[in-house]
Amino acid sequence: MAAAAEPGARAWLGGGSPRQGNPTSSPELGAGSRSPSGPGSGPGSGPGSGPERAGARPLSPAAPGHSFRKVTLTKPTFCHLCSDFIWGLAGILCDVCNFMSHEKCLKHVKTPCASVAPSLVHVPVAHCFGPRGLYKRRFCAVCRKGLEAPGVRCEVCELHVHPDCVPFACSDCRQCHQDGHRDHDTHLHHWREGNLPSGARCEVCRKTCCSSDVLAGVRCEWCGVQAHSVCSAALAPECTFGRLRTMVLPPACVRLLSRNFSKMHCFRISESTAPEPGEGEDSVDGSAPAGPGREVMALESSKQTLKIFDGNDAVQRNHFRAITVPRLAKSQEVLEVALRAYYITEDPQGFQLQALPAPALAGNTGASGKAWSGGTTEEESSRGPGARDAPSITRVPEAWIIRALPRTQEVLKIYPAWLKVGVAYVSLRVTPQSTARTVVLEVLPLLGRQAEGLKSFQLVEVLMGSRQVQRTVLADEEPLLDRLREIRQTSLRQMSQTRFYVAESRVVAPRVSLFVGGLPPGRSPQEYSSLLDEAVASKAGLVSVSHVYSAQGAVVLDVACFAEAERLYMLVRDTAVHGRPLTALVLPDVLHLKLPPHCRPLLVFVNPRSGGLKGRDLLCSFRKLLNPHQVFELTNGGPLPGFHVFSQVPCFRVLVCGGDGTVGWVLAALEEMRHRLACPEPAVAILPLGTGNDLGRVLRWGPGYSGEDPFSVLVSVDEADAVLVDRWTILLDAHEAGSGENSVADAEPPKIVHMSNYCGIGIDAELSLDFHQAREEEPGKFTSRFHNKGVYVRAGLQKMNRSRGLHRALRLQAGRQEVQLPSIEGLIFINIPSWGSGADLWGSESDSRFEKPRMDDGLLEVVGVTGVVHMGQVQGGLRSGIRIAQGSYFRVTLLKAAPVQVDGEPWVQAPGHMIISAAGPKVHMLRKAKQKPRKAGTPKDVRADGAPAPEGDSK
Repeated sequence: MAAAAEPGARAWLGGGSPRQGNPTSSPELGAGSRSPSGPGSGPGSGPGSGPERAGARPLSPAAPGHSFRKVTLTKPTFCHLCSDFIWGLAGILCDVCNFMSHEKCLKHVKTPCASVAPSLVHVPVAHCFGPRGLYKRRFCAVCRKGLEAPGVRCEVCELHVHPDCVPFACSDCRQCHQDGHRDHDTHLHHWREGNLPSGARCEVCRKTCCSSDVLAGVRCEWCGVQAHSVCSAALAPECTFGRLRTMVLPPACVRLLSRNFSKMHCFRISESTAPEPGEGEDSVDGSAPAGPGREVMALESSKQTLKIFDGNDAVQRNHFRAITVPRLAKSQEVLEVALRAYYITEDPQGFQLQALPAPALAGNTGASGKAWSGGTTEEESSRGPGARDAPSITRVPEAWIIRALPRTQEVLKIYPAWLKVGVAYVSLRVTPQSTARTVVLEVLPLLGRQAEGLKSFQLVEVLMGSRQVQRTVLADEEPLLDRLREIRQTSLRQMSQTRFYVAESRVVAPRVSLFVGGLPPGRSPQEYSSLLDEAVASKAGLVSVSHVYSAQGAVVLDVACFAEAERLYMLVRDTAVHGRPLTALVLPDVLHLKLPPHCRPLLVFVNPRSGGLKGRDLLCSFRKLLNPHQVFELTNGGPLPGFHVFSQVPCFRVLVCGGDGTVGWVLAALEEMRHRLACPEPAVAILPLGTGNDLGRVLRWGPGYSGEDPFSVLVSVDEADAVLVDRWTILLDAHEAGSGENSVADAEPPKIVHMSNYCGIGIDAELSLDFHQAREEEPGKFTSRFHNKGVYVRAGLQKMNRSRGLHRALRLQAGRQEVQLPSIEGLIFINIPSWGSGADLWGSESDSRFEKPRMDDGLLEVVGVTGVVHMGQVQGGLRSGIRIAQGSYFRVTLLKAAPVQVDGEPWVQAPGHMIISAAGPKVHMLRKAKQKPRKAGTPKDVRADGAPAPEGDSK
């Protein structure tokens, strides 16, 4: 970020557009200023770490920040630009980021080095790194090496990195919402390099642009268009969101003031998926070198490993980078390797290494250790850490800290924040007399804003961390040179990730929407306010209740202070009311008036616990393909937060990823929220993740999700047809019964449940209840649909010879007519022609007594089964159920407690009445369109309109 000023320079403008600085207009960072390094001096050097560096003259970088050299290749190597094999024994390698190239490709390289990538970020946006995992054929975006060992990935964008490369990752995640700074004029492509799906083709030249050997090619994180890095310059910079443009919630239409909240909180990502604090960074007791992607091998006797710290913060936290250098390396060489390990490409003459004795690792980090300058003479190098025969040192210290030498002046880049100016930044000289006020006064005339006065602007320091972006407004009298020195003392890495903005002083009124669930239902707004005041001591002047969902026991708070919002968020999550834990979510505002006319955003609900537990991967895939603000995890607050966020959207659709019970849960919430929605009847699609998935079968979404491409799933949702499905209300009115073996002592209050598929009483509900209880006890075992069905079979075999005479334990009334029941063990009310994982319980035979069933005819069919054997015969297609009745109103009287299940959700119902009736308006569902046969000769990667189809997410 900063570099030594050129003689006579005072201030100049950085050319280029406001979205990206032009590196050629800024001081060159370390270009051709180093001494040649000897073998094994680069980052990641050591046995088995890659091609050996051959001492050669430095090559001029063809892209920002690279330090290219000719190297001698010792194993098969591929070009990171064209991805072709490098023939011969010589290649061009960047000593900092390991970018490898043909010499002929060097002039075409546009990819910036990892050392200067933070300075090219348009809008700093932190990442959401998930847990460690094995990602085959993926490459680290920082050091460009393969992820053979467990790596981490961002849950929102396509960034893959080694755990110890996380601190060096660029804060360039997708910008998914406005944060109170500026409005979007146009939406630009968000390019991410490498890790493209197999078979990806370039949008420009139509040749293959993917590679399984190196990090090559680029992909837009919004529209999915893919290209070679050179070809991408020929594409228009504006992004149209591609094939999913009608389903994506545009970032310009979402507002969230996210100060004090991490991106994990903003996107409602469960923190159980996040790395532990400090994970992904190096520790002093590490058994392996900290370099990215390094193999653990025995060191040669001629080499040594040194622990390098980059500042006081690293020493206090025991986080270091390990480098391997020859034992006879010169001081200059060791210093260069240490700087490269931290991706620092400034002139080594401005730094020195200080030895840290063992006691100093946990104590004071001052200049108590022996220091040496990064000189180049043989005399100075003999005193460095690589010296073997130094007379003044009896033992070479293993731990060193990089220190920046005192500077009397620096050149600093000042960015114009969101001001409408034609430059990316202004570079000016900072002296000991420079303060935040004088810098603003000097910058404003260069931006043409001097007429507005100093009081209208302020200097803002932004730390662009990979996990969180922190903003600090500097005081007018803050000495900038001292501030820079303090940052470098804390961490040299932080200095490279720190940026200074001249921003308008206008006050952004803090407003954070905080969803609080888990409260007692049925209370008034005043009672909820009093309850929250008592539980978390919310401040009346800063917190108000904006929305109340009394039936669900939830409220939405408007908080007018960022610090208070953070305090409430953390406190609510650790609070229980009446023995029930509360839920806290940070919700965005959807600016519905700014939605494009053609936009029908898709609201996605995912239940990660359904069926084979595939929901976790789907959550990540949908967050990447869509806007993360339109994807909700049902185990984190249920469906209500999603419907609240979309309440003002005039037209939207819903995708439910889960089993039949999950679909019923979402439909019930939609029924309760219908009168609050600007789109009261959104069409609902299903991605079946459960065990039965009967509604999904009827609507052609298949028997269950088996790893299909999530992009193809979204395209199918976009092309689906809307159909109507009946919804039914079941009133459960238990009453007190006499003492008996199967009776309950206390009466239960009446409750209402909704039904879309079927309601079972007796043997089928008992099997469903056994399965539900087994899954609750050991959820880790229920990871496949095949295993789940096996549990059903075992439970059925245990009940084959048990008879309970259900027909004697209940009475059925259809309309006003009493229905005589045959000898049965299960009574089932069906609304769709699928039951028990696709079985046709009603049968296809015509019957003059009943009408032909349809799922939108306003009628329910009542069927009986005689036992487990009968149920097995129905599922095998050998028999059908016993047809009993058909109608729109039923009354069931339970004479004793019996198992009951509705849409796969079972419980034991106490004696009393069950009244089943139509639930008002029918629900709009989406039925998957029938697959159209592809014309002969039409390639798979071309759509019917002739345009190339973007590749889906391959994970």
